[in-house]
Amino acid sequence: MDTMGDDLRGLLTELHERGQEHDARQERHDDKLRNLEPETAALLAVLVRCSGRRRLLEIGTSNGYSTIWLAWTAGATGGRVTSVEMDPGRQGLADENLSRAGLRELVDLKLGDATEVVGDLPGPFDLVFFDADRVSAPAQLELVVPKLAPDVMVLADNVLSHPQEVAGYLEALEGLPGFDRLVVPVGKGLSIAYRGTTPG
Repeated sequence: MDTMGDDLRGLLTELHERGQEHDARQERHDDKLRNLEPETAALLAVLVRCSGRRRLLEIGTSNGYSTIWLAWTAGATGGRVTSVEMDPGRQGLADENLSRAGLRELVDLKLGDATEVVGDLPGPFDLVFFDADRVSAPAQLELVVPKLAPDVMVLADNVLSHPQEVAGYLEALEGLPGFDRLVVPVGKGLSIAYRGTTPG
Protein backbone atom coordinates (compact mmCIF):
# COMPACT_ATOMS: atom_id res chain seq x y z
CA MET A 1 0.00 0.00 0.00
CA ASP A 2 3.03 2.23 -0.45
CA THR A 3 1.80 3.76 -3.71
CA MET A 4 -1.78 4.57 -4.63
CA GLY A 5 -2.98 2.28 -7.39
CA ASP A 6 -4.31 3.51 -10.71
CA ASP A 7 -7.83 2.24 -9.96
CA LEU A 8 -8.10 4.22 -6.73
CA ARG A 9 -6.52 7.29 -8.25
CA GLY A 10 -8.98 7.05 -11.14
CA LEU A 11 -11.92 6.80 -8.73
CA LEU A 12 -10.73 9.89 -6.85
CA THR A 13 -10.38 11.82 -10.10
CA GLU A 14 -13.90 10.74 -11.10
CA LEU A 15 -15.36 11.80 -7.74
CA HIS A 16 -13.61 15.16 -7.82
CA GLU A 17 -14.79 15.93 -11.36
CA ARG A 18 -18.35 14.82 -10.60
CA GLY A 19 -18.29 16.92 -7.45
CA GLN A 20 -17.23 20.01 -9.37
CA GLU A 21 -19.94 19.45 -11.97
CA HIS A 22 -22.55 18.93 -9.25
CA ASP A 23 -21.54 22.07 -7.34
CA ALA A 24 -21.59 24.19 -10.48
CA ARG A 25 -25.29 23.36 -10.90
CA GLN A 26 -26.26 24.26 -7.33
CA GLU A 27 -27.45 27.73 -6.37
CA ARG A 28 -27.53 27.11 -2.60
CA HIS A 29 -24.21 26.72 -0.81
CA ASP A 30 -25.63 24.01 1.46
CA ASP A 31 -26.54 21.87 -1.56
CA LYS A 32 -22.95 21.65 -2.75
CA LEU A 33 -20.65 18.72 -2.01
CA ARG A 34 -17.67 21.06 -1.47
CA ASN A 35 -15.02 18.42 -1.94
CA LEU A 36 -11.48 18.99 -0.78
CA GLU A 37 -9.06 20.25 -3.43
CA PRO A 38 -6.88 17.36 -4.75
CA GLU A 39 -3.62 19.05 -3.76
CA THR A 40 -4.94 19.60 -0.23
CA ALA A 41 -6.03 15.97 -0.03
CA ALA A 42 -2.58 14.82 -1.17
CA LEU A 43 -0.92 16.99 1.49
CA LEU A 44 -3.29 15.60 4.10
CA ALA A 45 -2.30 12.07 3.09
CA VAL A 46 1.41 12.88 3.34
CA LEU A 47 0.96 14.41 6.81
CA VAL A 48 -0.93 11.34 8.06
CA ARG A 49 1.51 8.82 6.63
CA CYS A 50 4.79 10.51 7.54
CA SER A 51 3.68 11.03 11.13
CA GLY A 52 2.06 7.61 11.52
CA ARG A 53 -1.39 8.88 12.53
CA ARG A 54 -3.73 6.00 13.38
CA ARG A 55 -6.84 7.39 15.09
CA LEU A 56 -8.35 9.85 12.65
CA LEU A 57 -11.48 11.97 13.09
CA GLU A 58 -13.03 13.76 10.13
CA ILE A 59 -15.84 16.25 10.67
CA GLY A 60 -17.69 16.58 7.36
CA THR A 61 -17.82 13.40 5.27
CA SER A 62 -19.80 14.76 2.30
CA ASN A 63 -19.62 12.15 -0.49
CA GLY A 64 -16.48 10.58 0.94
CA TYR A 65 -13.82 12.11 -1.33
CA SER A 66 -11.52 13.25 1.49
CA THR A 67 -12.58 10.23 3.58
CA ILE A 68 -11.15 7.93 0.91
CA TRP A 69 -7.82 9.74 1.10
CA LEU A 70 -7.82 9.43 4.90
CA ALA A 71 -8.86 5.77 4.81
CA TRP A 72 -6.15 4.92 2.31
CA THR A 73 -3.52 6.49 4.54
CA ALA A 74 -5.05 4.82 7.60
CA GLY A 75 -4.59 1.52 5.80
CA ALA A 76 -0.90 2.33 5.43
CA THR A 77 -0.48 3.23 9.11
CA GLY A 78 -2.69 0.48 10.54
CA GLY A 79 -5.30 2.99 11.67
CA ARG A 80 -8.98 3.80 11.34
CA VAL A 81 -11.12 6.80 10.43
CA THR A 82 -14.22 8.07 12.20
CA SER A 83 -16.13 10.44 9.92
CA VAL A 84 -19.17 12.51 10.91
CA GLU A 85 -21.82 13.73 8.45
CA MET A 86 -25.21 15.28 9.19
CA ASP A 87 -26.84 14.66 5.77
CA PRO A 88 -28.01 11.06 5.28
CA GLY A 89 -27.95 11.37 1.49
CA ARG A 90 -24.33 12.41 1.44
CA GLN A 91 -23.42 9.74 3.96
CA GLY A 92 -25.05 7.20 1.67
CA LEU A 93 -22.87 8.40 -1.19
CA ALA A 94 -19.81 8.16 1.03
CA ASP A 95 -20.73 4.63 2.04
CA GLU A 96 -21.04 3.63 -1.62
CA ASN A 97 -17.83 5.39 -2.68
CA LEU A 98 -15.79 3.93 0.18
CA SER A 99 -17.03 0.47 -0.81
CA ARG A 100 -16.02 1.12 -4.42
CA ALA A 101 -12.58 2.11 -3.15
CA GLY A 102 -12.30 -1.10 -1.11
CA LEU A 103 -11.80 0.93 2.07
CA ARG A 104 -15.19 0.76 3.76
CA GLU A 105 -13.98 -1.50 6.59
CA LEU A 106 -11.48 1.16 7.71
CA VAL A 107 -14.12 3.84 8.33
CA ASP A 108 -16.74 4.30 11.04
CA LEU A 109 -19.43 6.53 9.54
CA LYS A 110 -21.39 8.57 12.09
CA LEU A 111 -24.64 10.34 11.16
CA GLY A 112 -25.78 13.45 12.97
CA ASP A 113 -24.94 17.00 13.94
CA ALA A 114 -21.21 17.03 14.60
CA THR A 115 -21.54 19.19 17.72
CA GLU A 116 -23.74 16.49 19.23
CA VAL A 117 -21.91 13.46 17.83
CA VAL A 118 -18.40 14.56 18.82
CA GLY A 119 -19.38 14.75 22.48
CA ASP A 120 -20.22 11.02 22.47
CA LEU A 121 -17.08 9.81 20.68
CA PRO A 122 -14.62 7.98 22.93
CA GLY A 123 -11.30 9.02 21.40
CA PRO A 124 -8.43 9.45 21.77
CA PHE A 125 -7.69 10.87 18.33
CA ASP A 126 -4.23 11.71 17.04
CA LEU A 127 -5.55 13.63 14.02
CA VAL A 128 -8.70 15.72 13.63
CA PHE A 129 -9.75 17.24 10.32
CA PHE A 130 -12.43 19.94 10.28
CA ASP A 131 -14.11 20.20 6.87
CA ALA A 132 -17.78 20.94 7.55
CA ASP A 133 -19.70 23.82 9.06
CA ARG A 134 -17.03 26.44 9.73
CA VAL A 135 -19.22 28.49 12.09
CA SER A 136 -19.81 25.63 14.53
CA ALA A 137 -16.21 24.41 14.39
CA PRO A 138 -15.15 26.30 17.59
CA ALA A 139 -17.79 24.46 19.65
CA GLN A 140 -16.72 21.14 18.13
CA LEU A 141 -13.08 21.93 18.82
CA GLU A 142 -13.90 22.59 22.48
CA LEU A 143 -15.68 19.23 22.72
CA VAL A 144 -12.90 17.29 21.03
CA VAL A 145 -9.97 18.77 23.00
CA PRO A 146 -10.37 16.33 25.94
CA LYS A 147 -10.36 13.47 23.41
CA LEU A 148 -7.03 14.42 21.80
CA ALA A 149 -3.95 12.26 22.15
CA PRO A 150 -0.88 13.99 23.65
CA ASP A 151 0.80 13.90 20.22
CA VAL A 152 -1.87 15.25 17.90
CA MET A 153 -2.44 17.14 14.67
CA VAL A 154 -5.55 19.33 14.17
CA LEU A 155 -6.35 20.48 10.64
CA ALA A 156 -9.02 22.67 9.05
CA ASP A 157 -9.74 23.57 5.43
CA ASN A 158 -11.06 26.82 3.86
CA VAL A 159 -9.10 29.20 6.07
CA LEU A 160 -8.07 31.38 3.12
CA SER A 161 -11.23 31.04 1.01
CA HIS A 162 -13.61 31.86 3.90
CA PRO A 163 -11.52 33.83 6.42
CA GLN A 164 -14.43 35.52 8.18
CA GLU A 165 -16.26 32.24 8.77
CA VAL A 166 -13.10 30.50 9.99
CA ALA A 167 -11.98 33.37 12.25
CA GLY A 168 -13.76 31.98 15.31
CA TYR A 169 -12.14 28.58 14.86
CA LEU A 170 -8.66 30.07 14.46
CA GLU A 171 -9.18 32.22 17.54
CA ALA A 172 -10.23 29.17 19.55
CA LEU A 173 -7.22 27.29 18.23
CA GLU A 174 -4.87 30.05 19.35
CA GLY A 175 -6.21 29.65 22.87
CA LEU A 176 -5.06 26.03 23.11
CA PRO A 177 -1.73 25.68 24.94
CA GLY A 178 1.18 23.73 23.49
CA PHE A 179 0.22 23.90 19.81
CA ASP A 180 2.40 25.13 16.96
CA ARG A 181 0.20 26.62 14.24
CA LEU A 182 0.54 27.63 10.61
CA VAL A 183 -1.60 28.12 7.52
CA VAL A 184 -0.45 26.47 4.30
CA PRO A 185 -1.61 28.26 1.11
CA VAL A 186 -2.66 25.06 -0.65
CA GLY A 187 -6.10 24.66 -2.19
CA LYS A 188 -8.47 26.84 -0.18
CA GLY A 189 -6.04 27.23 2.71
CA LEU A 190 -5.18 24.52 5.22
CA SER A 191 -4.72 25.31 8.90
CA ILE A 192 -2.27 22.94 10.59
CA ALA A 193 -1.85 22.78 14.35
CA TYR A 194 0.52 20.33 16.01
CA ARG A 195 1.12 19.40 19.62
CA GLY A 196 3.91 16.95 20.33
CA THR A 197 4.98 15.10 23.41
CA THR A 198 7.87 16.44 25.47
CA PRO A 199 10.91 14.10 25.42
CA GLY A 200 11.99 12.64 28.71
